[in-house]
Amino acid sequence: MRESVGLLGTGRMGTAIGRRLLAAGVGLTVWNRTPARTGPLVADGAVAAATPAALAACEVVFVAVSASADLLAVLDGPEGLLARPDGLRVVVDCSTVSAAASARARQLAADAGVGFVAAPVSGNPAVVAAGRACFVASAPAAQFAVAEPLLGRIGRAAVRVGDGEQSRLVKLCHNLYLGVLVQALAEVTALAEKGGADREAFLRFLGETVVGSPWVRDRTPALAAGDLTPTFTTALLRKDFDLGLAAAREHEVPMAVAGLTHQLVQAAIGRGLGERDLLSLFAVQAQASGLAPPG
Repeated sequence: MRESVGLLGTGRMGTAIGRRLLAAGVGLTVWNRTPARTGPLVADGAVAAATPAALAACEVVFVAVSASADLLAVLDGPEGLLARPDGLRVVVDCSTVSAAASARARQLAADAGVGFVAAPVSGNPAVVAAGRACFVASAPAAQFAVAEPLLGRIGRAAVRVGDGEQSRLVKLCHNLYLGVLVQALAEVTALAEKGGADREAFLRFLGETVVGSPWVRDRTPALAAGDLTPTFTTALLRKDFDLGLAAAREHEVPMAVAGLTHQLVQAAIGRGLGERDLLSLFAVQAQASGLAPPG
């Protein structure tokens, strides 16, 4: 008999997660606030549910939503997942949300007799689709043990960093670093191009050096072409900077470079690039440098 797994949220990330589970032979039931968005997974073999509560018969349910309020909304209430748990052992939340919302979700699950694994994902939907995503998780060891085999079918690694909400802060630190990296890449690319170097050649060179990375190499074609088709939007990056810098204030950690990058992310959004890719930071940098804007 196939495992019965649920998925709440079938946006770009949720759909990529769902397809990995289906490819692994998992029986999948899905729900989304906009029902039509479950269509691609249903076409691949998933079953659509009318409400989050209808997924409560699944042993494990994944959640992939955009914001803290969305996470609590799908768990709580008379039609929420936790309203009538029936065989549900563990909720695995792959969203990037605040530690406070995660702690509230964990308590709601505990009150219903259900485990809760906070497992935000590193990697955009294309990375997830390729099986190269990495999860950072926090939960009691026994609860993580239930989720880990499924996480391993979706991505290449799942690292447990604690019992509580530690994974939320780790993921925010990851996204703060990503934003700083993109801004730094935008600045040096603009300088090289303004000095006469070919943009694509510069990026290929950088990707092969000690400061290169798989991310730089993966994104070189889009940055070279000025393609701002969203993989992770500038607006979502701002949300994570808001959360990450709030955590830094809470822990009294100065974040001078991240704080400046936050304002540059805001500048990109102010120019109407909020729903474009986070490579929009280069578009702003190019304009400030007197270069033709990409895209």
